[in-house]
Amino acid sequence: MSVKKLKILFVTSEVVPFVKTGGLADVSAALPQMLAEMGHEVRIVVPKYGAVDTRKFKIHEVVRLKDLHLNIGGKDVVFSLQSCFLPGQKIRVQIYFLDNHEYFKSRNSLYVDPITGADYPDNDERFILLAHSVFELISKLGWIPDIIHCNDWQGGLIPAYLKTIYKDDEVFSKFKTLFTIHNLAYQGEFPKSSFNKTGLPEELNSDKGIEIYGKINFMKSGLMYADVINTVSETYANEIRTDEELGAGLRSVLAKRKNDLFGIVNGIDPKVWNPEKDKLLPKKYSSKNLSVKYENKMELAQKFGFEYNENIPIIGVISRLFAAKGYDLISEAFPELMKLNIQLVILGTGDRKYHTFFDKMSKKYPQKFACYIGFNDELAHLIEGGADIFLMPSRYEPCGLNQMYSLVYGTVPLVRETGGLADTVVRYNEKTDEGNGFVFKQYEVDALVKELKRALRLFEDKKTWNKIMRNGMKCDFSWNASAKKYIDLYRNILNHD
Repeated sequence: MSVKKLKILFVTSEVVPFVKTGGLADVSAALPQMLAEMGHEVRIVVPKYGAVDTRKFKIHEVVRLKDLHLNIGGKDVVFSLQSCFLPGQKIRVQIYFLDNHEYFKSRNSLYVDPITGADYPDNDERFILLAHSVFELISKLGWIPDIIHCNDWQGGLIPAYLKTIYKDDEVFSKFKTLFTIHNLAYQGEFPKSSFNKTGLPEELNSDKGIEIYGKINFMKSGLMYADVINTVSETYANEIRTDEELGAGLRSVLAKRKNDLFGIVNGIDPKVWNPEKDKLLPKKYSSKNLSVKYENKMELAQKFGFEYNENIPIIGVISRLFAAKGYDLISEAFPELMKLNIQLVILGTGDRKYHTFFDKMSKKYPQKFACYIGFNDELAHLIEGGADIFLMPSRYEPCGLNQMYSLVYGTVPLVRETGGLADTVVRYNEKTDEGNGFVFKQYEVDALVKELKRALRLFEDKKTWNKIMRNGMKCDFSWNASAKKYIDLYRNILNHD
């Protein structure tokens, strides 16, 4: 069979460099770009929030997609789809911006009202509009994709519309849907009254449809009606259908679809994260000249007022300061950690109780511990380039990126065996010399400390340690590898009925 080039419509709620709250925005630019470079035709649909800079990105009107009308819960909504290309790329990926003043343009924030700190009460209507706009776009342009790739709860209604109100429409019967879960914890839950705004047939207004625990759930809609579902690592795909806590109320729905549930780890951007080209590092290096990495370590030690000693490992942590990221373990283990021959650096922001705790600890142990509360990109690169060990003891982690950055930078990760961490970090085996990091299983202080002590023992043997570093630096986490898996998955969807 000759390899057919695919047409993919990628629907998302955020894309860099236009708008970003989290990793979804990075994926939504990098994956479509890589698919396009592999010869496929990809177009992206995203809302045009107030923060999107029309002039800077040369976003323009499309005559056929101007002043379209839709009824949402008895309200006449007028919207347009404007266009531009993903900036700074050789192969052009077209983006369509969903433009509507009331729902998007009048707000700079994406999902949360900055004044109340709560989700916008009309998020249901905003993302009902996003779902419907996709069908308007296809019918007005006559551009028929093979696959609509929907992301997270904001795109969750698209598969339901396709299987119900559009199922007899000849144009729409041709394509299939993939629904990607980036984080199952955010589900797009709304009161039962929201159902009437969706325009879906009444039989979906029940537990058998898109309702769960008395609420309308956009994530459940995607899980029930997409042709195939995937998430951002194989282990997380297994965890969410077998573990009640990680399944976040939807475990049984996922368990029923286990044959249609896949895991593909996200890639990282080698233009940004590459120790040989990283402009934010004092000294660039590769696996061929690992000794240069110690110049970055020296800089990192100075930055935090530590006495530099190449035989004392610096352990780095970069993440939001929340319990789920393992900070309850780190804070509980703290007295024990401070007895070890280490220096520890934390960069992040989050729960106030952790801000207070780590602030206090940095005054108590200034020779051994320092923290930077906030976000600082330059410092993040220095920690990845200068630390010896990267600590990531998450309770759960759909994919995780910092462990991949660390591996590429020869900063040996110590992680808990969960989600994407389990799929990218292989526990070093002293007998075979295989493995690229350190892994513990039980979410307990003792398990964490025991594995850290093992790492410290091996750190003393420079030859072994360099071997572990090089094993990590050989890993390929480029989007190239992930994009190939997505293409296989798209083809798999198109071939199975």
